[in-house]
Amino acid sequence: MNIHYDTNRNISADEFIDVLKRSTLAERRPVESRERIEKMLQHGNILVTAWDGDLLVGVSRALSDFSFCCYLSDLAVDEKYQHQGIGKELIRLTHQVAGEDDSTLLLLAAPRAVGYYPKIGMEQFPECFVIRRKG
Repeated sequence: MNIHYDTNRNISADEFIDVLKRSTLAERRPVESRERIEKMLQHGNILVTAWDGDLLVGVSRALSDFSFCCYLSDLAVDEKYQHQGIGKELIRLTHQVAGEDDSTLLLLAAPRAVGYYPKIGMEQFPECFVIRRKG
Protein backbone atom coordinates (compact mmCIF):
# COMPACT_ATOMS: atom_id res chain seq x y z
CA MET A 1 0.00 0.00 0.00
CA ASN A 2 1.41 3.38 -1.05
CA ILE A 3 -0.20 6.17 0.98
CA HIS A 4 0.37 9.72 -0.24
CA TYR A 5 -0.03 12.66 2.16
CA ASP A 6 -0.99 16.16 1.11
CA THR A 7 -0.90 19.36 3.14
CA ASN A 8 -2.23 21.60 0.39
CA ARG A 9 -5.20 19.83 -1.17
CA ASN A 10 -8.80 20.89 -0.67
CA ILE A 11 -11.49 18.26 -0.39
CA SER A 12 -15.23 18.46 -0.98
CA ALA A 13 -17.86 18.15 1.73
CA ASP A 14 -18.89 14.85 0.16
CA GLU A 15 -15.34 13.47 0.38
CA PHE A 16 -15.08 14.60 4.00
CA ILE A 17 -18.44 13.08 4.94
CA ASP A 18 -17.49 9.83 3.21
CA VAL A 19 -14.20 9.41 5.12
CA LEU A 20 -15.90 10.43 8.38
CA LYS A 21 -18.41 7.61 7.85
CA ARG A 22 -15.70 5.10 6.96
CA SER A 23 -13.76 6.04 10.10
CA THR A 24 -16.67 6.02 12.60
CA LEU A 25 -16.02 9.70 13.42
CA ALA A 26 -19.36 10.43 11.73
CA GLU A 27 -20.98 9.33 15.00
CA ARG A 28 -19.77 12.62 16.51
CA ARG A 29 -19.88 14.97 13.53
CA PRO A 30 -22.84 16.71 11.82
CA VAL A 31 -22.70 14.60 8.65
CA GLU A 32 -26.45 15.07 8.15
CA SER A 33 -25.86 18.81 7.63
CA ARG A 34 -23.85 19.41 4.48
CA GLU A 35 -23.91 23.15 5.27
CA ARG A 36 -22.15 22.65 8.62
CA ILE A 37 -19.59 20.30 7.06
CA GLU A 38 -18.86 22.89 4.37
CA LYS A 39 -18.35 25.56 7.07
CA MET A 40 -16.03 23.22 8.96
CA LEU A 41 -13.89 22.81 5.86
CA GLN A 42 -14.04 26.49 4.97
CA HIS A 43 -12.97 27.79 8.37
CA GLY A 44 -10.38 25.24 9.43
CA ASN A 45 -6.95 26.53 8.46
CA ILE A 46 -4.98 23.28 8.36
CA LEU A 47 -6.09 20.28 6.36
CA VAL A 48 -3.83 17.27 5.93
CA THR A 49 -5.08 14.36 3.85
CA ALA A 50 -3.99 10.77 3.23
CA TRP A 51 -4.70 9.13 -0.12
CA ASP A 52 -4.53 5.61 -1.50
CA GLY A 53 -4.50 6.50 -5.18
CA ASP A 54 -7.63 8.61 -5.67
CA LEU A 55 -9.31 7.36 -2.48
CA LEU A 56 -9.27 9.67 0.54
CA VAL A 57 -8.40 7.35 3.45
CA GLY A 58 -7.52 9.84 6.17
CA VAL A 59 -7.90 13.45 7.16
CA SER A 60 -6.69 15.79 9.88
CA ARG A 61 -8.52 19.12 10.19
CA ALA A 62 -7.13 21.70 12.59
CA LEU A 63 -7.30 25.33 13.68
CA SER A 64 -4.06 27.13 14.44
CA ASP A 65 -2.55 30.56 14.99
CA PHE A 66 0.78 29.11 13.68
CA SER A 67 2.56 30.62 16.65
CA PHE A 68 1.32 29.24 19.97
CA CYS A 69 -1.42 26.64 19.61
CA CYS A 70 -3.00 24.20 17.21
CA TYR A 71 -6.31 22.50 17.96
CA LEU A 72 -6.70 19.26 16.05
CA SER A 73 -10.45 19.08 15.67
CA ASP A 74 -10.86 16.04 13.42
CA LEU A 75 -8.67 13.00 12.92
CA ALA A 76 -10.33 10.36 10.78
CA VAL A 77 -8.83 7.27 9.18
CA ASP A 78 -10.87 4.76 7.19
CA GLU A 79 -11.30 1.68 9.41
CA LYS A 80 -9.84 -0.53 6.65
CA TYR A 81 -6.62 1.55 6.80
CA GLN A 82 -6.21 1.84 10.56
CA HIS A 83 -3.24 0.36 12.46
CA GLN A 84 -0.81 1.32 9.69
CA GLY A 85 0.54 4.58 11.12
CA ILE A 86 -1.66 6.85 8.99
CA GLY A 87 -3.20 8.67 11.96
CA LYS A 88 0.19 9.20 13.56
CA GLU A 89 1.58 10.63 10.32
CA LEU A 90 -1.45 12.91 9.87
CA ILE A 91 -0.86 14.28 13.38
CA ARG A 92 2.87 14.73 12.76
CA LEU A 93 2.24 16.62 9.52
CA THR A 94 -0.49 18.75 11.11
CA HIS A 95 1.89 19.80 13.88
CA GLN A 96 4.63 20.44 11.33
CA VAL A 97 2.35 22.74 9.29
CA ALA A 98 1.28 24.55 12.49
CA GLY A 99 4.90 25.19 13.45
CA GLU A 100 5.95 22.34 15.70
CA ASP A 101 8.79 24.30 17.31
CA ASP A 102 6.49 27.10 18.48
CA SER A 103 2.98 25.68 18.75
CA THR A 104 1.41 23.15 21.09
CA LEU A 105 -0.90 20.65 19.41
CA LEU A 106 -3.92 19.65 21.45
CA LEU A 107 -7.09 17.68 20.88
CA LEU A 108 -10.13 16.23 22.59
CA ALA A 109 -10.18 12.47 22.08
CA ALA A 110 -13.27 10.60 21.00
CA PRO A 111 -14.20 8.10 23.72
CA ARG A 112 -13.16 5.12 21.58
CA ALA A 113 -9.79 6.73 20.80
CA VAL A 114 -8.63 7.72 24.29
CA GLY A 115 -6.18 4.81 24.47
CA TYR A 116 -4.68 5.56 21.04
CA TYR A 117 -3.03 8.90 21.71
CA PRO A 118 -0.69 7.89 24.56
CA LYS A 119 0.52 5.01 22.36
CA ILE A 120 1.79 7.50 19.77
CA GLY A 121 3.53 9.68 22.33
CA MET A 122 0.90 12.25 23.25
CA GLU A 123 0.58 13.34 26.86
CA GLN A 124 -2.82 13.24 28.54
CA PHE A 125 -3.97 16.20 30.66
CA PRO A 126 -6.84 16.29 33.15
CA GLU A 127 -7.05 20.10 33.04
CA CYS A 128 -9.46 20.34 30.14
CA PHE A 129 -12.73 22.26 30.36
CA VAL A 130 -15.62 22.38 27.90
CA ILE A 131 -18.71 24.48 27.25
CA ARG A 132 -20.88 22.22 25.10
CA ARG A 133 -22.64 23.52 22.01
CA LYS A 134 -26.35 24.20 22.33
CA GLY A 135 -27.42 22.65 19.05
